[in-house]
Amino acid sequence: MRTALFALTVGGAALADRLAGAVEGSVTVNLPERLRSSDVSTAHDTVYFERLGDVMREAFTRYDALICVMATGIVVRMIAPYVKNKLYDPAVLVFDEAGRHGISLLSGHIGGANELTRKLCAAVGADPVITTATDVTGMLAPDAIAARLALRPVPKSAIQVLNTALLEGKEIAYYIASDLPHAAFYEAQLRAEEVQARLFRGAIPPVGTDEYRVIITAADDLPQENAPRTLYLVPRRLIAGVGCRAGIPEAKILRALTEACGIIGREPSGIDLLASTTVKRDEAGLLAAAETLGREIRFFPNETLAAMIEQYGLKESDFVRQTIGVGNVSEAAALCAAGKAGGRMALGKTSFGKVTVALLWEK
Repeated sequence: MRTALFALTVGGAALADRLAGAVEGSVTVNLPERLRSSDVSTAHDTVYFERLGDVMREAFTRYDALICVMATGIVVRMIAPYVKNKLYDPAVLVFDEAGRHGISLLSGHIGGANELTRKLCAAVGADPVITTATDVTGMLAPDAIAARLALRPVPKSAIQVLNTALLEGKEIAYYIASDLPHAAFYEAQLRAEEVQARLFRGAIPPVGTDEYRVIITAADDLPQENAPRTLYLVPRRLIAGVGCRAGIPEAKILRALTEACGIIGREPSGIDLLASTTVKRDEAGLLAAAETLGREIRFFPNETLAAMIEQYGLKESDFVRQTIGVGNVSEAAALCAAGKAGGRMALGKTSFGKVTVALLWEK
């Protein structure tokens, strides 16, 4: 996950630094220029801004989560012009400067703001403020399950229908297509949440009278017309961006991919697509690894990677830039492969010896 933190005062900066230490993935702390010459110091990458509105506008599309240590009203005014869709907006959290409360403000389920709020509040001793109705009543909403399992809800309108039904005490039936890759994984994950799913093969079962249901199935198997009271959950593609030194053998690349996937609780067989720079298009070990996994690998020119680095403000390595001409391969390549829809970083750029891997869930 790529996270940006914002604070406006010395006290806020101190809390932002504590919160940054509890966040997984890459972190950038944003502070006003007037604090540059103060005694404020952080243990994380810090950038200084002249206008909060300018950096918030850029951050809204660059990062997976925004954590703001300031008044809620300020944050609402800053992000209001950019809020578009609960399926794509980043998680937005707000903390008061004293660290007494942490508010899940935007994208509570799909964006993961609710879970992140609970985690960070526990880390700094704050009270989590979560207003999502299903969370308040202790119910596990289908879109919360979708977020945890990296599934895309279709159609968006069905989310409210099912969540309302859940709040009204109605039961929701879960179905999983048995021929879906990793169907057993989804079944096990649901069982861990005390949700019993029914397996089916072939055509999606017709919806029963007054039945509310969630169906986990492949995108290619979605019906042309959505059934009533039905939310479809479609697996998002997992994209692995890979950078490596010259001459790295296949075994080491596969080991790096296996370790990377293990960090996010998946198997390397869950990777749907590999991506790298055209500089590596003849790298034997990389090509062999893609063939062993049975996955396509796409190569992007350095100019395209550089544009993605600029667009998302990705951190670069001077050594890598001097070696191949661009300072970030794994994250930039994964974002290139995701296309215009973009993605949420499941694992930021991580080094495994001489292989670097980034994992991205396509939005």
